[in-house]
Amino acid sequence: MTAITAASRLARLRNLAATGLVTTGAAAAALTLTPATAHAAEAPKAAPAIASKATARAGAKGAANNLDGWIKQSLAIMKAKGIPGTYEGLHRNIMRESSGNPNAQNNYDVNAKNGTPSKGLLQVIDPTFKAFHVAGTANSSTDPVANITAAANYAAHRYGSIDNVNSAY
Repeated sequence: MTAITAASRLARLRNLAATGLVTTGAAAAALTLTPATAHAAEAPKAAPAIASKATARAGAKGAANNLDGWIKQSLAIMKAKGIPGTYEGLHRNIMRESSGNPNAQNNYDVNAKNGTPSKGLLQVIDPTFKAFHVAGTANSSTDPVANITAAANYAAHRYGSIDNVNSAY
C-alpha cells in the first residue's frame, strides 16, 4: 500500500473539482474554487431581517398594527390573565380560520344560517365572544386583539390551550 502525498492529494482534489464542474455546473465550481476569505468578507443579507423579527417578537409594547403585532399584544394579555397559548399555536389557527384577515366573516356555515356568523381572525361567533371576552380588550368580536384573546380563552377552557386546536373548534 502506498502513502498518499500532499501533492497527489491536491492533484486528486483538483481532478474531482473539475469532474464536479462538468457534472454539476458552474455554480458548484464557483463555490468549490472561490477562496474562503472571499466568502467571509461578504455581509450576510438575511441576518438583519432575522434579527428584526427576533426583536419584534420580544414584547408587545409598540407592536405593529398587523397580524404579528396583534398576536404579540394578545399574548401579553393572555400571559397577564393566565391564559395558555403560544405564538405558533395562535398563528397556525388564525391562518387556517381567516388567512390573517381580521374582517373575515363566514356567511355560509350552520352558525351563519342560524343568524350568528363566525367573525374575525379566529372566526368567533358573538355568543362565544361575549362569554369568553377578556377584560382589557375591545368589546368587539372583529377587533383583532379582542378576537384572538377571546378565542384563546375559549380554547383554554374547552381544549386546555389554543395550541391543542388543530381544526375548526
